[in-house]
Amino acid sequence: MREAMGREVTAVRSQPFYLDVTPPGHDKGTFVEAMARRLGISTAAVATIGDMENDLPMFATSGLSFAMGDAADEIKSHASHITTSSEEDGFAAAIETVLKL
Repeated sequence: MREAMGREVTAVRSQPFYLDVTPPGHDKGTFVEAMARRLGISTAAVATIGDMENDLPMFATSGLSFAMGDAADEIKSHASHITTSSEEDGFAAAIETVLKL
């Protein structure tokens, strides 16, 4: 898709069977920025949870980021925290951490 569309789109696999295609300049990071503006809060007050390459822009934009335990090591290296895997209720564990802060 990147070869076919060039700079006309951003194309990133979110799962082996999903391809996220967005207009240039729009990704999960710009969504975090837009939602923070809409809510009148700083992006530093936003926590994000992800496991794939398409989550990296939101990790970079949010104040707190969690990589799922079953994410690739490259993804984990970009998160501020690593939670347990999906099978081990990693999402719930991340939320518990946020609520304790």
